[in-house]
Amino acid sequence: METSTTPARHALTTPQKWTIASTSAGFALENMDVMFLSFALSSITADLHLSGTQAGLIASVTNLGMLAGGLLFGLLADRFGRVKVFSYTVFIFALATAAMAFAHSLTAVYVFRFLAGVGAGGEYGVGITLIAESFDHDKIGKMTSLAAIGGQLGAVLAAIAAALIIPTLGWQALFVFGLVPVGLTYFIRRHLHESAEFLSARQRPNRQPIRLGALFRTPRLAYQTVALMVMVVVQIAGYFGLMNWLPSIMQQKLGLSVSGSSVWMIATILGMSLGMMTFGSILDYFGPRRAFGLFLFAAALAVFGITLAVNQVTLLLAGAVLGFFSNGMFGGYGAVISRLYPTEIRSTANNLIVNVGRAVGGFSSVVIGFLMDHYSLLVVMGFLSLLYVFSLVVMLTIPALRHLGKLNETV
Repeated sequence: METSTTPARHALTTPQKWTIASTSAGFALENMDVMFLSFALSSITADLHLSGTQAGLIASVTNLGMLAGGLLFGLLADRFGRVKVFSYTVFIFALATAAMAFAHSLTAVYVFRFLAGVGAGGEYGVGITLIAESFDHDKIGKMTSLAAIGGQLGAVLAAIAAALIIPTLGWQALFVFGLVPVGLTYFIRRHLHESAEFLSARQRPNRQPIRLGALFRTPRLAYQTVALMVMVVVQIAGYFGLMNWLPSIMQQKLGLSVSGSSVWMIATILGMSLGMMTFGSILDYFGPRRAFGLFLFAAALAVFGITLAVNQVTLLLAGAVLGFFSNGMFGGYGAVISRLYPTEIRSTANNLIVNVGRAVGGFSSVVIGFLMDHYSLLVVMGFLSLLYVFSLVVMLTIPALRHLGKLNETV
């Protein structure tokens, strides 16, 4: 693998600080948008008289938009540059989120959520690639996890905003705050610059055309790409399934208000943030197999903690533990993908793999909606637990992960 052009190994340089700040802010605002839907879902369902399946499809449509945006903007970022494309993606999902304030039918909701997904899906892989090309390899796990924590801060902001706005002004007013990320695009274009690694790769005389087929060039590479997709499918299925539906579940099962379920979400998000920093350090030090193995196994057990909650205190504890293990892994996928794929196709690899995971895993909202309509909470948690076990088995079959910590060349 190519060596990152990092001037200092310990102190962050000014470009590195701007890279982390901008990507963290972008992820925060993107996740704020996603969580707006989570907190507004029960209100949208009641206002538009939706079934559980129709409501679950809103998140799934968003994830399909993420897949489309990820494919488009990943290829554009590898061809024309990460910084310019990153700013465009932020602008798109900001405007589409704000447009939800004018959605008064299910069709309008689907359209605006798809467009928001297009922007958000393009943003992730480009931002992760910017980080991967700005830091040494033994720091990428920690830095991508740090940026992912920015996403959790966005979820906290969404929880606070939902608790204050929905009861008084309604769910449409909540989405007006989607315009906030527009200002971020100014700072991105002013302070971020293309990495030396990307500029060097673009000048190579023997540079290969940028195509999706490069991710499936050999049978081993094709299996690696598909296996990573499967792992991200499980990651997203657990995350969106839990975060989209558990607030509604808790409102029904424990009689919590919107503000009460927001407190639970904040506890879960704090657990996620601690898990991300822990996972990033474990990943950088011990490698992906041990890091993912530990967290996937623990997540398979932790989902059952929710079924033991009998009051708000035990619910907060169970949510924090579940968040720590189930979503602590999220930043690690970008770090691993960035190590396994070359500069020329890195943004495309990150966006394709993660957004296929989002598109497929997002249907967990529909599945959980169906399970909620027909079965108990224990069955829902059992379904999620089996998914984490399956992801663990798939992870152990990826050959390149066995020696990734020792690799100096791209697989």
